[in-house]
Amino acid sequence: MGDTVLSQLTDPFRIGLIFFLLLTALRTRANMGLWMPLAMGVVFIAILIPLTTAAAATVNRFEAIGLGIVSNGLILGVMLAGWSIARKIRR
Repeated sequence: MGDTVLSQLTDPFRIGLIFFLLLTALRTRANMGLWMPLAMGVVFIAILIPLTTAAAATVNRFEAIGLGIVSNGLILGVMLAGWSIARKIRR
């Protein structure tokens, strides 16, 4: 379980998807809000990656999705913290 989370946390494809999810959510937050699109995007990415790489999977699909939600949340939290710090520095 720990190696699965570590591999998800260091997956550049996952990090890139979450980065661009955050950029898109920031650009559309006036119309859509911020938290709901981010939450739905985190779940979508957590489902998308295990379903597209299922042939090489060594872990149960549902476990990979659950751990993916946790990993995506951690990555998004780090990115949101960085964005918040950058915003405060600019002011």
